[in-house]
Amino acid sequence: MMRLKRLATAGLLLGLLVSLAGCHSRQKTDSWATIERRQKVVIGIDDSFVPMTYREKNGQLTGFDVELAKAIFKGSGIQVDFQSIDWDMKETELNNQTIDLIWSGYSKTEERAKRVAFSQPYLTNHQMIVSMKQNPVNRLADLKGQNLGVQTGSSGMAQLDRRPAVLKQKIANQTPILYDTYNNAFIDLQAKRIKGILIDQVYANFEIKARANGQDFQVIESPFAAEKFAVGMRPEDQKLRRFINRRYQVLKQNGQLAKIQAKWFKE
Repeated sequence: MMRLKRLATAGLLLGLLVSLAGCHSRQKTDSWATIERRQKVVIGIDDSFVPMTYREKNGQLTGFDVELAKAIFKGSGIQVDFQSIDWDMKETELNNQTIDLIWSGYSKTEERAKRVAFSQPYLTNHQMIVSMKQNPVNRLADLKGQNLGVQTGSSGMAQLDRRPAVLKQKIANQTPILYDTYNNAFIDLQAKRIKGILIDQVYANFEIKARANGQDFQVIESPFAAEKFAVGMRPEDQKLRRFINRRYQVLKQNGQLAKIQAKWFKE
């Protein structure tokens, strides 16, 4: 009798392992059929990243990436559902299938490419350092012993992680002050709680122009190389990747992409 119970228990455990393996297998399948069936693709965004994905005062979501995503899926029968996420958890959200795409000024890097598949790049970006003219950062040496702000999970943070010598040699091992949003970093910058902000060029240009005291800020280049913005997705979602790349080329050829770019990046 005891032996039968042990066999039954072993059978249940084996069944559970098989079931879990099946779930894992399903997680690794291309999700295009599911997206088509539910007629919706879920895009994870940082809703404070101007001018890519952000909310206006009335709460309406807008931005370059918002318009580009809608244009990509227009006429496909697939609705675009934007989900605000903790940007530091974006790859985890993607892997857990709570979102289908990361599309919010997302830089393509070698580290990220090991876990995420990328679409064709669509915009070049640089990391800049913003400071106040009354307390300026004219060169990296001005940050020695000072506080540098950076957004958690941002490309700037990734660059600092990849090149720790920059912190050691130029900023004297000062640990960066981490912020959930760049807006909070700007508040601390104006209050002189930090000396500078390491920030995406597209955000810096847009944010400074939009502020009434925009003339009080100054921007210098960082020592980091240029980056490319692209759409991130699960590696197995190759049909989704091909769809986005094809539609991007169509927008490029018919002039729609140029119109969207001209609206958001006049320069």
